[in-house]
Amino acid sequence: MTTAITPPHTTVGKTKFYQGEGQTDPLFCIEPGIPCQHARDQASELMGCVRDLTIAGIMEEKPQLLWASYYLSALAKALMDDAELGMSR
Repeated sequence: MTTAITPPHTTVGKTKFYQGEGQTDPLFCIEPGIPCQHARDQASELMGCVRDLTIAGIMEEKPQLLWASYYLSALAKALMDDAELGMSR
């Protein structure tokens, strides 16, 4: 009996990140072909950094750390959104 090997689901590369009101040029986009599990793992790592930067930014009164966490959270969301698109196809 032969078992078919199913290739892993991958990102589709359709998720783009725009920052600021009325922006038409994306700052970044997710590349197609990244295994979805890897994209999810990396998004989780980024969210850990977001948590740490947010706490440090508040406790040390450093708004630049809060802005960094804001951008990293957007990147993590883009990874998760594109992985979800890849899983659903």
